[in-house]
Amino acid sequence: MNSDFSNKTSLRTLARDRRSAFVATLDPLAHRLAFKVLPSPLARRIADAHIVTLYMGLDDEAPAQRLAAFLITQGKTVALPRVLDRLGSMDFLPWTPDAPLIPGPFRTSHPETGDGPVAPDVIIAPLVGFDRAMNRLGQGGGYYDRAFARFPDAVRIGVAWSVQELDDVPADPWDLPLHMVLTEVELIEGEQA
Repeated sequence: MNSDFSNKTSLRTLARDRRSAFVATLDPLAHRLAFKVLPSPLARRIADAHIVTLYMGLDDEAPAQRLAAFLITQGKTVALPRVLDRLGSMDFLPWTPDAPLIPGPFRTSHPETGDGPVAPDVIIAPLVGFDRAMNRLGQGGGYYDRAFARFPDAVRIGVAWSVQELDDVPADPWDLPLHMVLTEVELIEGEQA
């Protein structure tokens, strides 16, 4: 077995356990208020962006969907991912918070197809863990890795609870680092931001 693979597997377990314990003890009001507004440096960084993707947080994931109302007031089109197959393919469909969602694979949900997929200027991605070098540890399916590669000019932003920070996330040659990570307590900017 590849040691990077087993290391990533153990890091995923560690990060998920930390996240679950943190969210279980988080003050309910603090949870409800988290991730509702973009910090000013992040808002400035994406000021010229037109299409920003979010995701619907599952279980104890950081709830990125809460940023939708703020982004819409800033004149952005918000989109959500649609998982297309088990091979790691997904696209992004425009969405507003009052629109219904359709169930998708892996407990995901996505908007109606409408006018079809859009090309994002900003991809806000879920993660299991991250490090200060802006390496992202995802679920392991490669969906966001492929999206980052398809849209290399999009700003890549991870959203996570602060306890998901790890000392070091192993990066494969195809992994594109994030530009920023937004947690409930800080905005962490990478060198390339």
